[in-house]
Amino acid sequence: MELWQLRTFRVVAETLNFTRAAERLNLTQSAVSHQIKALETELGEPLFIRAKRGVKLSQAGKLALEHVERILDEAQTMKERVTGREHSPVGRVRAAAATQAFVHLFATLFESFMRAHEGVELSFRTTVSTDQTVTDILNGAADVGFASMPVYSPALQVTELFEDELVLVVGREHKLAKRTEATVEEIKRERLILFERGASIRRATEDFFKRVDIRPDLALESNDTYFIKLMVEHGLGISLLPAWAVREEVLGGRLAQLKIREHRLLRKVAMLSLGRFQPSPTRAFLAFILRNKEKLQAMAKLEDEGSGA
Repeated sequence: MELWQLRTFRVVAETLNFTRAAERLNLTQSAVSHQIKALETELGEPLFIRAKRGVKLSQAGKLALEHVERILDEAQTMKERVTGREHSPVGRVRAAAATQAFVHLFATLFESFMRAHEGVELSFRTTVSTDQTVTDILNGAADVGFASMPVYSPALQVTELFEDELVLVVGREHKLAKRTEATVEEIKRERLILFERGASIRRATEDFFKRVDIRPDLALESNDTYFIKLMVEHGLGISLLPAWAVREEVLGGRLAQLKIREHRLLRKVAMLSLGRFQPSPTRAFLAFILRNKEKLQAMAKLEDEGSGA
């Protein structure tokens, strides 16, 4: 039994797909299958139940995975202590999130992290939905992700970071621009500029529409936050956006934000990573973000509770 066999087994257990596991490990699918078969032969038990759409862990596989996690975690800890990287991590961390979150919320934090950890290369991968962020982590395309909750995956560690709020956003010439709040009935009479289906903001928006029986008259759909804000500014429609995403435009007088009378569109945003022992650069990054939870919450907060401008 070799460590590389155990690593292969863990990746297959995380992806539940031999093809995706092979891509993540930079191996051929036949090589992955051969390693798993050799491990099953040595243990004398099938580790996976094969199905048309992938595989799932057998009872023996679930038990084996518990031991494999501990063995590989201890091996990684030993390596980091011997090489002296436990306290001075060296390597790469790939973060995944929507573009607007990177720009408006995480940019300053990431800059601080890179200054404090010169040996860690931080790269960014933009996603259009929570599902894509989850898939990128499970497939090994990203190490850490940021997405709105709920997130369901037994392979992930999900840590709530902060709560934000979607607000109604209108252009400065709009008839509602001088108001502090709008009613559901007023929103029903407007054309909406929304994120495309699948985006977490669109999901929260549609949940609200269902609760209040709004059938939106769509002006357009886009996953480009800047384009949506520009179209709202030009009067093509109104939108629902996180308060932090329009702070600059509201302060500059180009847009106005309003609350919705008797309703609050609150979301919880979480940090995601694989629920297993992580390399030292990833551990350092996770710990850094957690130390800055209060700062993130302050940046995400709806600052001016009583003003539409």
